[in-house]
Amino acid sequence: METLNLATEWAKAEVFSTRFFILFAILFLIASIGFWKLGKTDLAKAYIIPTLVAGVLLLTIGLGLFFTNKSRITQFEKAFQADAPVFFQSEIERSESTLKEYTVVFKVIPILIIISALLILFINTPTWRAIGITTIAMLTVILLVDGTALARIDAYHKELKLVNIENEIKK
Repeated sequence: METLNLATEWAKAEVFSTRFFILFAILFLIASIGFWKLGKTDLAKAYIIPTLVAGVLLLTIGLGLFFTNKSRITQFEKAFQADAPVFFQSEIERSESTLKEYTVVFKVIPILIIISALLILFINTPTWRAIGITTIAMLTVILLVDGTALARIDAYHKELKLVNIENEIKK
């Protein structure tokens, strides 16, 4: 039962965390509308599309993760009731796999930020500057939210391993 509680708490924390993607998406969309309605300079007008795209991307990520993790909460209980040891093992494997994915994310995103910064430095047109700056802002949001998600999945994985060790000792 402890495993089910751990999994459920982790999923609930993920649901809460994904709301930040949605919040930042709304802010990017509001910024896009603001640039569209109030933008007078070429640079301000150049931000309309990049901030719109960033907002849509963050909204897609946020809603996708929100509904995925929301449905996991009920799936966890069903899977646990069906076969607790299999559920436990699948959660250990899923958390290990997710940790490996985050390793890639935290290597690729900083490289993309560097490329975007170089874009700002070397291409001096309003459109490319807006794309570079918006990309850096969006990727920073992803790093911030995913940084907390990484810490949560790491703690969850360690707790699962601890439960596994305790179960082995009881046998």
